[in-house]
Parts: sequence; structure tokens; C-alpha cells
Amino acid sequence: MFVHVFRAKLHRVVVTEANLNYMGSITIDEDLLDASGILPNEKVQIVNINNGERFETYVIKGERGSGQICLNGPAARKVQLGDKIIVIAYGMMTVEEARNFTPVAVYVNESNQQIKQ
Repeated sequence: MFVHVFRAKLHRVVVTEANLNYMGSITIDEDLLDASGILPNEKVQIVNINNGERFETYVIKGERGSGQICLNGPAARKVQLGDKIIVIAYGMMTVEEARNFTPVAVYVNESNQQIKQ
């Protein structure tokens, strides 16, 4: 049997852009992707701390070191600039794997630069 397990998250990143006229996705600074292990094109859940919205989209690699967190397409309607969000990636694994698995959590400052992991 396989279970869905939280495997990585970007905790309380700040929305820097919202681009309604894009096909859809979330653009994330490549440094944050590397730190978390979240992959380009991976499906993620977005949790908006400011308004309680929860939705899914996929990841696009953003400019390294930019601090960019941009919600694109319809997802742009679910955030405001400056909102704090949590980006969560899940994985499927066996129950045995899940019992011994440790997820990655990346914490950032107000400029979306990693402060601890």
C-alpha cells in the first residue's frame, strides 16, 4: 500500500508577483527549489495564510537569488502581493518508507531568502 506524505515545503514565503495573463502555475526562485527539493513541473499545494485559500498548481523555475514567488494565471486571483503562503509538495511511498521519512521545511525572511532548514 502507498500513502501520500508531506515531503517538502516552503514555509511563509511572500508573494512578490501575481500575473493573471499567464497560462497558470507558480514561479519560484531556483535557490528555494534547490533548498527544498521541489522540482520544476511538480504539482504543489498552495496554502494562503492571509485568506485561507488552498489550491493546487505546478512549479516553474524562477530566477536564482531573486526571491521570486509569482502566482500565475487563475491562481493570481487567490493571492495579493505581500501575502504569506506555504508551498507544499507531497510524495507517495510505502507505509514502511513513510515511517522513517523526514520531510524538508525551508524557512525564509521577508525577502524570501532562506534563513534555516
